[in-house]
Amino acid sequence: MIPDFAPRLIAWQQRHGRHDLPWQASREPYAVWLSEIMLQQTQVDTVIPYYRRFLARFPDLAALAQGTEEEVLALWSGLGYYSRARNLHAAARRIRDQHGGRFPQDMAAIQALPGIGRSTAAAVAAFAFGQRQAILDGNVKRVLARVFAVEGWPGDKAVENRLWSLAESLVPEAGIQAYTQGLMDLGATLCTRGRPRCEACPFQDDCLANRQGRQKELPGARPRKAVPERAVAMLVLRRAGEVLLEKRPGSGIWGGLWSLPECPEGADPVQAARALGYQIQGEAGELPGFTHTFTHFRLFIRPWSLPVLAPPVLEQPGRVWLALDDLEGAALPTPVRRILEGLSG
Repeated sequence: MIPDFAPRLIAWQQRHGRHDLPWQASREPYAVWLSEIMLQQTQVDTVIPYYRRFLARFPDLAALAQGTEEEVLALWSGLGYYSRARNLHAAARRIRDQHGGRFPQDMAAIQALPGIGRSTAAAVAAFAFGQRQAILDGNVKRVLARVFAVEGWPGDKAVENRLWSLAESLVPEAGIQAYTQGLMDLGATLCTRGRPRCEACPFQDDCLANRQGRQKELPGARPRKAVPERAVAMLVLRRAGEVLLEKRPGSGIWGGLWSLPECPEGADPVQAARALGYQIQGEAGELPGFTHTFTHFRLFIRPWSLPVLAPPVLEQPGRVWLALDDLEGAALPTPVRRILEGLSG
């Protein structure tokens, strides 16, 4: 154990840590919570413009609770992991309905909100309310695993439990906000996955990974397994500068977003379009295919451009025609936006 771990980390953060991130300007719980949700599995530089646009539209919790899921998803479009957006919206409404519109301060109540796990709840409690809580996100796991030579893959439950015990033992009596930010900053700027800058680290002389030359070994790697691959054909049904979109189910990939109709890879796209009730007018054309990578699988997408006649009846619920010059505000998955921007460009 390093007796002065917390004071040394706090001193380093105050001198070398990040102090100009947009969410650091306020300790208001809503702003803190929003940033923590957006930063889950997403880099800071990617989050910043989304965070600013989101706050411009939903400046407080009441505004978010009053907004629609469609609006939330549109602002989230391109950020990925869309369940975060749906949970954020659901949590805002729960806070409005069950907590009088005030963000709860009790750890158990925070963690009970949709989309908030133990570490995120602790970060909100620490930054917004100054509570002594231990965090353990990906950056912190890497720092602790290296400094204290915790063996094994952090995703393993036994290893994670050891890291939680260690994280809790290090929480200081005072300075929790600078300490928590320091852990995040250390992992994000110095103790990085690929090229750690050990020479600038405040724990370079104590870090067991550095002393033993094991930075590449710690933390332990995820056990390797084959990544499943899937394939799908997407139908780009076009008429008069518009494309047909279908709203996806609330659960699953791209839940609640507007996407292109699909058919199995290898199926006849013309027949698939006709099965949807559309008459083809002109030649169907295959567009360039590409692979989109998710956390647990890779999806090969083969788009087909199909000019169609307008249907003689109103569209079914869950379908909409979108103008190709009106993509900016639409709640679209990244691959669908890529396809449509290629058409409009």
